[in-house]
Amino acid sequence: MCVPTEKHMKKHLNTLYITSDDAYVHKERETFVVEVNNEKVFQAPVHSIENIVCFGFKALSPPLMAFCAENNVGISYLSENGKFLARVYGAQHGNVLLRKAQYAISDNEMESLAIARPIIAAKVANYRNLLLRHQRNHPNECPDTVDSAATIMGRRLTDIQKSQSLNELRGHEGECANIYFSVLSSLITSQQEDFTFTQRSKRPPLDPANALLSFLYAILANDVRSALETTGLDPQVGFLHQLRSGRPSLALDIMEEFRAYLGDRIMLNLINLKQVTKSDFEIRESGEVRMSDQARKTVIAAYQKRKQEEITHPFLDEKMTIGLLPHIQAQLLARYIRGDITEYPPFYVK
Repeated sequence: MCVPTEKHMKKHLNTLYITSDDAYVHKERETFVVEVNNEKVFQAPVHSIENIVCFGFKALSPPLMAFCAENNVGISYLSENGKFLARVYGAQHGNVLLRKAQYAISDNEMESLAIARPIIAAKVANYRNLLLRHQRNHPNECPDTVDSAATIMGRRLTDIQKSQSLNELRGHEGECANIYFSVLSSLITSQQEDFTFTQRSKRPPLDPANALLSFLYAILANDVRSALETTGLDPQVGFLHQLRSGRPSLALDIMEEFRAYLGDRIMLNLINLKQVTKSDFEIRESGEVRMSDQARKTVIAAYQKRKQEEITHPFLDEKMTIGLLPHIQAQLLARYIRGDITEYPPFYVK
């Protein structure tokens, strides 16, 4: 099935991440400028930036904020460890008919299930793909538990496709996530003593590996949220994640497809290639583990580099940069909601 992707209408624009406490961002003619201690450290044409993400409430000039609001350049504020705080919006230009159809589906469990099922199937298949990939690359060091986990998750894919309710689907998803995270430590092949991983801990992350995952998931969620808003969908109203004030439920839905590919794989590479070390993390009295400023910059650089790599989309069979994937999936979801295609095709890693 061939679906137009509007690829010629959407450039892969960059995200500008502001991490320095002393940074000031302003507009100078047709460029964005970042200054630290009154010294210019970065300058880029305004048409090359799609989003500005600030870790903490950094200083942005009023003219710059007005320009961003008028030209659909997103401004997001995250905490130092990546928790979403706020987003600055201009006038909303989303398709009201598309959003009405989205809300109607969200209110209908079986219609929501028709979207949520393939999303969770893709999430579990992509988790499983990561385990099998590690098996192929490390046939002599890979423990049997990884093979067992992949086998069980393969069987659960059938159960997921047969789910008759959202709660049943969430149950299968939770079981597969627990199985996957129980063996994730086996994929850490260097610095094993410094980066132990026993279970997923979120608020707060209780070890360096979880801190890396939480940070990566936060910037990924922001990218997905931006893609949905650009397409005209409401990121707050999802089909799998329940409505909750302040939670971008639809962004969390679509993000499930990308957790292994744009979160876990980057985390494992950073650790296994020793691009981050134990010294990059601080343990607070509460037990929370936080990354240093330098570590955050390292993670962001790795994430941005990953987004520039090319991939052939498994459904469209077209080459594109990885950074475009959230936009493509948002477009495909919008097409399904409008009735242009009969099924929503999630992102599967080949």
